[in-house]
Amino acid sequence: MAKRTSSGQGPSQRQLRVGELIRRTLSDILNRGEIHDPELNAMPITVGEVSCSPDLKVATVYVMPLLGTSPVEEAIKLLARHKGELRHRISQEMSLKYAPDLRFRPDETYDRLDETRRLFADPSVQRDLDTPADDEDEG
Repeated sequence: MAKRTSSGQGPSQRQLRVGELIRRTLSDILNRGEIHDPELNAMPITVGEVSCSPDLKVATVYVMPLLGTSPVEEAIKLLARHKGELRHRISQEMSLKYAPDLRFRPDETYDRLDETRRLFADPSVQRDLDTPADDEDEG
């Protein structure tokens, strides 16, 4: 069987599928409060995305406390403290050859959305968007 080489085109379908399964499983575990830590169970955490390494041995989990209820650093610290137990529970619910090592990072998606909205609201960008692209062809 030939080995597939990555040409820098982004994650494979398998990486995306496994990442989404881990995201759902981890969200369910946190939602049900299965980790025996009152601090962690009291903090509502959103798991925005999970990206997997090509060999599926490392999963980077992007998290954010819901509605800014707590600092994101505190949520990451609590999750990292229970990384082994979370990894074990994920491996119980999923059928993977290896339970991936979990790495927790802040989810900055909403910050990027705010920045994009701010850029689109800029008057010079609005002027460029309002200019029809066919003006050059009419001359």
